[in-house]
Amino acid sequence: MTSASALPGQPSSEDLKAVLRHVFESQIPNYGDYNLVCAVPGGDGAAAYFVVGYRWRPAELVFAPFDTETLAALEPPTAVNSTNLSHTEEVNAGDFEVGTNTGRIFRFQVGATAPLPDGDERIIEQAGDLEDFGSFLDHFLTLA
Repeated sequence: MTSASALPGQPSSEDLKAVLRHVFESQIPNYGDYNLVCAVPGGDGAAAYFVVGYRWRPAELVFAPFDTETLAALEPPTAVNSTNLSHTEEVNAGDFEVGTNTGRIFRFQVGATAPLPDGDERIIEQAGDLEDFGSFLDHFLTLA
């Protein structure tokens, strides 16, 4: 997750990343193995925001939902890997869907910026992470 200057009184991108990193790290025992990005809702009308951890070996995505107002975890994270992956696809350009064999489906987008709602200009800059995450997703798409 990379930095932008914030408006006076607004948290910076780095401040937001630090809080969201804590959301992830406080729930994942081997958190150091993962790169992190912020995912915003996909095009299906879902409202979920996630800290998404990903690692190349073994290939795995971890979805940690968080409340955009409080930046607190909403529920335990869900790991998706070769043991529980049912499908993964790019539904539209930049709009991804990952499903588990238990029926859980995650629809999300990851962009160069991740604006958080509430109208207070909270934006996470992650352009530096986007190329690596895109390469990982291309790889992950071949696993299903």
